[in-house]
Order: sequence, then structure tokens, then C-alpha cells
Amino acid sequence: MPPEITGASVVGHDETLHVLVPSTALATAVEAVSPRVRAHRVPPEDGPPSGAAAQAQVWVPGGGTGPRAGFLEALPRLRLVQLLSAGAERFAGRLPDGVVLCNARGAHTPATAEWVLTAVLAAQRGIPDLVRSQAAGRWVPRTYSSLHGARVLVVGAGDIGRTVGAMMAPFGVQLTHVARTARTGVSAVADLPRLLPSADVVVVVVPVTPETTGLVDAGFLAAMPDGALLVNAARGVVVDTAALLAELQAGRLRAALDVTDPEPLPEGHPLWSAPGLLLTPHVAGMVPGTNERAAAAVVDQLTRVLAGRPLVNVVDAY
Repeated sequence: MPPEITGASVVGHDETLHVLVPSTALATAVEAVSPRVRAHRVPPEDGPPSGAAAQAQVWVPGGGTGPRAGFLEALPRLRLVQLLSAGAERFAGRLPDGVVLCNARGAHTPATAEWVLTAVLAAQRGIPDLVRSQAAGRWVPRTYSSLHGARVLVVGAGDIGRTVGAMMAPFGVQLTHVARTARTGVSAVADLPRLLPSADVVVVVVPVTPETTGLVDAGFLAAMPDGALLVNAARGVVVDTAALLAELQAGRLRAALDVTDPEPLPEGHPLWSAPGLLLTPHVAGMVPGTNERAAAAVVDQLTRVLAGRPLVNVVDAY
């Protein structure tokens, strides 16, 4: 559990809070928090900030932008990096001493969980095959699988994982959550060899850490029963691409992926033509309202900073 960090460690009492932001809209939103807040739109690709922007105590990166050479060094007063995403792997362990890393936990939860439910239903009911048949003008009725009553294993018991479980509950699924350590209602990752052989659907919604990178490897996949569905809404590096391809090409497993390794998926990559695969281009969180929720997370954090209250969603602390 990260130590409690308060806003007092970011900005002094009555001091101006300088915030680097990726967009004009976010600049407007953060300056509305207080007259003490001054926003600076300085895209990292434009080079290190200068002038008043170099006095920033807070940086809100845009998109998947990670720290660039010379950028952080130009911010001697930086104390907080507040992400607009839940994923923090591009920044964790890469910030200078004294800089706290926080994410926007919850901002992408509804959309990502909804994508998982959509992908599972589509894959179970054979929608990708049926759409291809429609495009070819072929009437090919056949029986597919169902989500109703399925045995679902959700690897990840955080905000998104719990929401996935809640969305699937009306389908009468037999749901099991897995996390790094066991707790009430949640099994441990160490239990996966026992749990995987009985899972019809395996959903992966874990953060990227050294422990989760490559978690879904050949052994993980081999433990899944014939015909089972793997759903990855985490990050591509969580799954061993070569191992998954081998299972898909053998026709033993099916998959639904919103993320890949590598990403973006290059032209001609064998995943494009892999059988039994539903593939989307990292769009799970891209729905109306997501940007507003992420901006609200930033505004809430800055309000905490100015009030000297504890920061939330701390991922990495000094």
C-alpha cells in the first residue's frame, strides 16, 4: 500500500499551482478550480518547457506519452504526474525522486467493462463469423456458444474487474475473481493452474507489472479447456503473442483482444488472419463521456492538492 501523500507536498500554502496539460479544454477545466491554478499547454513533443511553464508542480500527460529526454529535467519543481488513464506502465519507476505518480482510476471503467461484455457476447454467439457470412451473401446457420451459465474467470479484481463481474451477473455466470493475493471472494494468482481447466471464458484486466508481463504464457493457455475464450482488455504485453497464435491456429482456443503486442499491430502480422479471433484496435475506453470522467479525476486531484488533502489513486510514491 503506497504511503499517504497530501497536497501539501505538491504546492505551498497560497502559492500558485502551475499545471502542464495536453489540451485547451483541460486547461480551461483546471483553471476553473481556483484562481491559484495556472495551466500551460506544453506538448512534450515540442521540447522541454520554459518560462512559467518550467515552474510546473503538476504534469498531466496526454495520450500514451511517456517521459521524453530532457522534459522532466526541465521541471525542477515537479511533484505530481497525474495521468488521464488507468494504465501507468509508461511512467511507473521512471519519475525522479520526489515525484508522485497517480492515475485516473475509474475514468475508463464503464467503457472498458462494457467492451468486455460486448466482446464476450459477440465471440460466444459467433457474431464475427455471421458478419463475414453476411458480407459474402451466405446463409449459414449453426449453433454457437452462450454466455448464460458460463464459467467465467476474471483475472483482475480491481475496479474494472469488479464492474465486469457486475455486468455479467444477470447472465447467471459462475464467476471467479483472481488477484495477486487471495481475499474474501477472490482467489490468488497461484490458484490459476487449478482454476483455468474449468473456465469457459477467461477475462484479463490486470495492470502491467513485472509479475503480470507475460502472465498469459504457453502454460497458462495450455491449462484452458478446448474451445475456451480468452479476453484481453489489459495490455498486449500481458499475453505471450506467439503462444496465443499457436493455440488459435490450432483451433483449440478462441480470443477477443483489444490490445496486442506489438501495438499498433503491423500490416501482415499473423494475428490479423488468426482463426477464432475478434480483434479491436485498443478502443475499449473510447466512448462519449470518458474524456469528461478523466478530466473530472484531474480536477478532483487538484482540488485535493490545493486543500492539502490526501491524494487519491497513488500508483508510485517516493
